Amino acid sequence: MNKLPQITLAFWVMKICATTLGETAGDLLSMTLNVGYAISSLILISVFLITLITQLKAKTYNPMLYWIVILSTSTAGTTMSDFMDRTLGLGYATGSALLITILLVTLAVWRWSEGSLSVNHVRTFKGELFYWIAILFSNTLGTALGDYLADDSGLGFAGGALLIGSTIAVVVLLHFYTRISSVLLFWLAFVLTRPFGATLGDVLTKPHEKGGLDFGTIGSSAVLAAILLLLVVAATVHKNRRDNQAAIEAA
Repeated sequence: MNKLPQITLAFWVMKICATTLGETAGDLLSMTLNVGYAISSLILISVFLITLITQLKAKTYNPMLYWIVILSTSTAGTTMSDFMDRTLGLGYATGSALLITILLVTLAVWRWSEGSLSVNHVRTFKGELFYWIAILFSNTLGTALGDYLADDSGLGFAGGALLIGSTIAVVVLLHFYTRISSVLLFWLAFVLTRPFGATLGDVLTKPHEKGGLDFGTIGSSAVLAAILLLLVVAATVHKNRRDNQAAIEAA
């Protein structure tokens, strides 16, 4: 049974909200609380593994559990990227290139092993495991790309968010008006929404002199968490209604 959500507009809104929250929450732990990138990465990767094991053991789709895992990949990806790019000194460009390579290898092995990268037909344990590995590295890559656009490209936080947002809009148009593979466009959009969330998170948290709105990591994380919680509750209610209707029709 497929334990993944349907790909709708609501899915993408929640994805952007979760990845933006992942950026602000990851920065809250590593920088605001001064835990550091290495220790933060270890903590958040442990959280990711716990939530992933719970998701893999689940028998049906659970919106709350699914989005908790998405959020854990996003927060872990934020600190992992910062650790690679800053602590290890790889830099945003090199870190992004390395993560792109890892993600492409993951997708290639998944395609070779399962025969498809479609998220609408993930029915096996191995397929779901590949799915979450790809998501973890895509979210880590998104942080590196977002930081590169904001810091090294000269676009700034708002400019980076505008560029990524425009690129996402192009992907949406390609989906509706071309015959380009929907699987390819899905993964392009999935990767792009992460740097969009990263740059949007920076816009919210960074001080005015750096081009941000100076809401801080604590305030931004609290607001984003409340919004995501409301969306997850709405998704849960919708799923329960749909399941009840299906049960009535089956009876």
